[in-house]
Amino acid sequence: MDEKYGLRNSKHKSSTITYSYHLHVEVSCAAIDLQLSELNSRFSKVNIDLLLGTTSLSSDDSFANHDKNKIIKLVIYYPNEFTTSNLENLSFELDNYIDYEREMDNAFSNLKGLGDLLKTLVKTNIYKT
Repeated sequence: MDEKYGLRNSKHKSSTITYSYHLHVEVSCAAIDLQLSELNSRFSKVNIDLLLGTTSLSSDDSFANHDKNKIIKLVIYYPNEFTTSNLENLSFELDNYIDYEREMDNAFSNLKGLGDLLKTLVKTNIYKT
């Protein structure tokens, strides 16, 4: 695998690329690009926005994926569920919510999904707020 990689019919005399590099980088990148192209062709912009907004709601790793703009974009796709005044307050409320949950390390540190989040909100009586 550490031998120099070169095309048989190549006019270059020597190559600085090894077989290992070729397989791990060049072939893997080509395969990843193909997969990304396939995924991009199957999902519309709305679907991608919905997926990104949903992942921004994840409480894993102290809300490491939290992105307020993606959540607000998610809400825009549900105009019947949110009034104009709700949208105006959403940014402020999201900041408060994340700050509050990060302060409560013990209660929210090991959440593994939306179900765990909802149970913890009920246990800590935060759902009333």
